[in-house]
Amino acid sequence: MTAMKIGDYEQIISTIGHYLEGARLGKGDVMRPAFHSDATIFGYVGPDFWAGPIQSLYDWNDKNGPAPEIVSKVVAIDIVETIAVAKVESDNWTGYRFTDFFTLIKVDGEWKIMNKVFHLHA
Repeated sequence: MTAMKIGDYEQIISTIGHYLEGARLGKGDVMRPAFHSDATIFGYVGPDFWAGPIQSLYDWNDKNGPAPEIVSKVVAIDIVETIAVAKVESDNWTGYRFTDFFTLIKVDGEWKIMNKVFHLHA
């Protein structure tokens, strides 16, 4: 079993920070550095399944606008060498509450989100 490196943990928190800051500001371009260019997104919005390239998140975020009252927390991170998973809870994202699971990979020394799977709470 490999011990988690504190530096990797801090880098993952920083990567997720770009995502959360983009949510707060309502700007997809602020989120973009958190994600790999080939990243994807999956989840349900009501009964409708949402799946596709991460650009659809940036577009939704730009349209949705700033969320200055958002409250978010990274509640779990699990790292194995060059891969990781993270769980993030966000409340009051312009009235929405989300649970996100991210898969991350270390590419050229940087942690990037490869996939976002979300649950939109009723």
